[in-house]
Amino acid sequence: MKKIAVYPGSFDPITNGHVDIIKRGIRMFDELIVLIAHNPNKKALFTVDERLEMIREVIRACENVRVDSFDGLLVEYVKRTGANVILRGLRALSDFEYEFQLALINRRLNRDVETVFLMSGFKWFYTSSKIINEAASLGGSVKGLVPEIVNLKLLQKYSRDGGK
Repeated sequence: MKKIAVYPGSFDPITNGHVDIIKRGIRMFDELIVLIAHNPNKKALFTVDERLEMIREVIRACENVRVDSFDGLLVEYVKRTGANVILRGLRALSDFEYEFQLALINRRLNRDVETVFLMSGFKWFYTSSKIINEAASLGGSVKGLVPEIVNLKLLQKYSRDGGK
């Protein structure tokens, strides 16, 4: 039986911390689906299509990885795709309580779905999309914290003239 995992997130934008989890995840599973999950509590900087494009560019050399988006219950998506694992990254201890609650409700909604947590790589421990966006919006350099294509897109988004 093929081991398929879904790595959900807003990925607004994808960071090098996310890429680290993806690369480590594909060593653990036969297939990994990077899923842009709609979060009604977050206002996105990039459209879903822009995020799909950036992620596909970043992971184009990775085998057995696909990118998708979904607006609904995560466990429904997991079941529909034949996956049985939700892959989540953890940074600081503060992530744990929220992620633990999500894992418990997902388990309650579908007992066949397991959640696997990977600790963030040391270099990416304090990196988050929110912090990246904030720094970039104020003119700070996020080079090295995000893939180069993402850095360029952030520069375009936050430049006064739209990157022209």
